[in-house]
Amino acid sequence: MSANPAISFKLLNQDLLLLPQKAIYWKQEKALIAADVHLGKVGHFRKAGIAVPRDMEQNDLGVLSDLVFEHKAEKLLFLGDFFHSDMNADWDWFILWRSQFPKLEIILIRGNHDIIDEENYRRLNIILNDELLIGPFLMLHHPLTDEDLQNAKGYSLCGHIHPGISLVGRGRQHITLPCFVFGPRQGILPSFGKFTGRVAIHSNKTDRIFAVANDKVLAID
Repeated sequence: MSANPAISFKLLNQDLLLLPQKAIYWKQEKALIAADVHLGKVGHFRKAGIAVPRDMEQNDLGVLSDLVFEHKAEKLLFLGDFFHSDMNADWDWFILWRSQFPKLEIILIRGNHDIIDEENYRRLNIILNDELLIGPFLMLHHPLTDEDLQNAKGYSLCGHIHPGISLVGRGRQHITLPCFVFGPRQGILPSFGKFTGRVAIHSNKTDRIFAVANDKVLAID
């Protein structure tokens, strides 16, 4: 197991940088890729009377800002579940955030939680797709089945399942860390949003797995 703040990963002759912020920077496209931001989830819970710290949404947007500036990204790809639910006050924070990056191309692959009216995105110059082929990668929200992967147009990059890897420490304590998973035909990103859970996955021996812990990316051997 090796640890770095970020790890360079070559996939189909494309240079990907796996970031500890649980996103990918794709060098050839100058693009940031993130899945399952779930913006608005804090507002959704607060609207229901559940006490959640207000600053969690601003923190996720702040991380996005830092990544755009650091990598000089020209494109931002969201692999679904960008906004968690119906419209709430957290959308206003995103409007303010978007105004700071008017030239940034933003593409949203629709997820099951992306239910607000599409016109709200179009007003902010955000492109919506159900799926999108860019270079060798097919951008999706839901992972494809093994059968569907046989006929896929490209290597699938997706999210939705909030993947985690279960590790056992020296004292036999168990911990589940968010992770990137790359199989022969499909890669699954961890959930970007801090206010999300994770599910331990069952991986194959041929999968490449990279866990995220303590602001570092760990290559799991």
